[in-house]
Amino acid sequence: MFGPLASPPKFHAVASWLWVWLLLAGIVLLGFGLYTGLFLAPVDVQQGEVYRAIYVHVPAAWMSMFLFLVACGYAMLNWVYRSDVSAVMMRALLPTGAWMTALALITGALWGKPTWGTYWVWDARMTSELLLLFIYLGLIALGQLATDPAKADRVLAVGLLIGAVNIPLIYLSVVFWNTLHQGYSVSLGGSRIHPDIATGMWLSVLGFWLICASTVLNRARRLLVQRRWQ
Repeated sequence: MFGPLASPPKFHAVASWLWVWLLLAGIVLLGFGLYTGLFLAPVDVQQGEVYRAIYVHVPAAWMSMFLFLVACGYAMLNWVYRSDVSAVMMRALLPTGAWMTALALITGALWGKPTWGTYWVWDARMTSELLLLFIYLGLIALGQLATDPAKADRVLAVGLLIGAVNIPLIYLSVVFWNTLHQGYSVSLGGSRIHPDIATGMWLSVLGFWLICASTVLNRARRLLVQRRWQ
């Protein structure tokens, strides 16, 4: 964090109330998103009702990559400034990112069964997402190994930056390889999905983002207290 929030007491004071409001806003937005997607959006012509997994699968998959990149940003900040706030944020992002990755894999498998006839194939997108889960779990374990928190932070920061190589592989896998996973439905050039479907999906994405932010802040403030008391 930059500016006043780089101060542990200030960060803790802000995070102590902000996480609650983020959680409430996230639940409301996710509720609207799921209602729109499940009850208002039309049935997909090709996939039927099963496509509605998009309202959980897509937000979870996007968050799995986004949270890792944010953790990498805090890893670089910690490498430069050695601040407690960047260290706890780097660590707090990992469990939430792992949960989002697992949720993306599970919902993807449930979506794949009626669509592809199988829960799992060694598709480039699915395999690289599974690798991301292993990276998350490995980094969480790595952060617990060293008894010296400062040393563990440096090791964890290096591991995060090395693991970041997998993120563009996940994102570009549908471009580089011939995969079962569908290509981009949303891009900078526009959207190829029905407006009602897109509305529900974006509301769900925002809801997921706020809930994840709330979870990370709440965990970070607790880690900060533990670190300051050690």
